[in-house]
Amino acid sequence: MTAYEVPAVGPFRPMTEDRLELGEGPRLLADGTVVLVDILAGRLLRAPAEGLQSLEELARLDEPLGAVAPLGGGDAGIPGRTGWLAAAGTAFVVLDSSGQVVRRLGGPDDTGPGLRMNDAVCDQAGRMWAGTMAYDGTPGAGGLHLLDTDGSVRTVLRDLTIPNGPAFSPDGRTMYLADSAMGTVDAFTVDPAYATLSDHRPVFQVDPAEGSPDGMTVDAEGRLWSAIWGAGQIRCYAPDGALLLAVPVPAVQPSSICLTGEHIVVTTAAVGLEKPGSLDGAVLVARCDATAPAARPASSVFADHFR
Repeated sequence: MTAYEVPAVGPFRPMTEDRLELGEGPRLLADGTVVLVDILAGRLLRAPAEGLQSLEELARLDEPLGAVAPLGGGDAGIPGRTGWLAAAGTAFVVLDSSGQVVRRLGGPDDTGPGLRMNDAVCDQAGRMWAGTMAYDGTPGAGGLHLLDTDGSVRTVLRDLTIPNGPAFSPDGRTMYLADSAMGTVDAFTVDPAYATLSDHRPVFQVDPAEGSPDGMTVDAEGRLWSAIWGAGQIRCYAPDGALLLAVPVPAVQPSSICLTGEHIVVTTAAVGLEKPGSLDGAVLVARCDATAPAARPASSVFADHFR
């Protein structure tokens, strides 16, 4: 069994004075910047380089924006300069660099007005995996869906309630997926050529009385980081589910995590809180010695929709 070191995490502070309704999906880009979404407001935001400046709005949609991935083949070789692949509303969409929707690529067949896209991420081949959920949290109404590079969409997993993640191991052969409503995080073996899943196995579970696992990321050492919604806490686990670290954050509903190599960035949410605290909904940041690669870009074939 591999021995995993316990990473060091410094005290948290708000990155800016902004407060979000449902902050989620922070992603490190190849140029070192961080983007994130405010899901229900349909906003794509960029974090400032330093200081208590405001988040910069890159896009505002008239539907929920679950997550984005930078488009590969961007200007100057930097993904995201051309635009974004996004899980928005009930479909996958392409945004140009000004944040405008230029193409709707379709979505899963089993979505309707009561459902929306939630978290999403691209794999090493540039395919996007996205979860859907019911607005009212209806048990089993959600699923995990895959947008392949040929433009096809297929449902990979059904009967989920609030899927979060997925997150991939550094070699891309293990996928972690949370069902927040169930308190579970499971792992799957991924066939990188065909994007099929096998060897479904539990990794860890959170007692609903303690909170629920939300957005996740995997660092360069293979450690799994999870925001624990409702607990005001982030946790770091070994791949076998052993808890390595639990760190409190000054917000009740941390929603997702991004590692920049120098800092850990944690999005939080104020939605549903009767009396939000001063940092509920803030984007929080702390020193952290864990590193992770930049977000995998969406395949450059999706950029062809500009032509």
